Amino acid sequence: MSMSTPGPERVPSTVKVDKTSGQGKPPAAKSAGAKSGTRPGARPQGKGGKGRKPTAPVTVKGSRNWGPIAVAGVVVLIAVGIIGYGVFASIKGTESWQDKAAGIEGVVNYRAQNNPAINAQDHKEGPLTYVTNPPVGGAHNSVWQNCMGDVYAQPIANEHAVHSLEHGAVWVTYKQGLAADQVAKLQEKVQGRDYMLMSPIANLDKNISLQAWGYQLKVDNADDKRIDQFIQALRLNASLEPNAACSSGNTTTGPLQAAAPPAGN
Repeated sequence: MSMSTPGPERVPSTVKVDKTSGQGKPPAAKSAGAKSGTRPGARPQGKGGKGRKPTAPVTVKGSRNWGPIAVAGVVVLIAVGIIGYGVFASIKGTESWQDKAAGIEGVVNYRAQNNPAINAQDHKEGPLTYVTNPPVGGAHNSVWQNCMGDVYAQPIANEHAVHSLEHGAVWVTYKQGLAADQVAKLQEKVQGRDYMLMSPIANLDKNISLQAWGYQLKVDNADDKRIDQFIQALRLNASLEPNAACSSGNTTTGPLQAAAPPAGN
């Protein structure tokens, strides 16, 4: 028996299946779009748009409404002003009358000089000499000048007027010959007001001079606001005899006459 020569080893043939082959072609996968009814290539959408990037809201910047801000600012300023004034008024209300008097421009405080001729309170009869014109204190007549808002058209005796100052009156004096309208304005401040009196005076170096015991203010015009300030600060407050009367005093005008010599001389 003869033996055949072995041939080359047979390699099993393979069949390549490509996309165009009808055999072994894998089934085409159904796209998600086909299943959901959307067109192929479209981005899938979840329920209620889930998975979809939200659109950023568009902010429209308009001009600021300054009206309410301005009104609020004004209200704040008014409130601050009211509070500030309240604090100021409270502080002013606690000032002593001495501090109020010292705050009036031009006021002379003769009490601070401690002059015995002004500080004296003794009663003396007849004409007396004073260190200031008009006098603001010192020895005086035992009878005061009536000071219940009395307006005297002629000069009065200093000796009576100083006693009125001791009781707490403000004595308003003016230069003889002062214009009638100026005199009328002063009269409105005095007439009918207790612990006030008014009269002209000779040789006054200013048009108007106001006196309380130990204090004096001289001004040129009856419209000067310091007149009212002086009266408010010192009327009654400057009294050396609180609660002393201003009624039942002397009501005559003219200087005091020298005392008559004793009989038999």
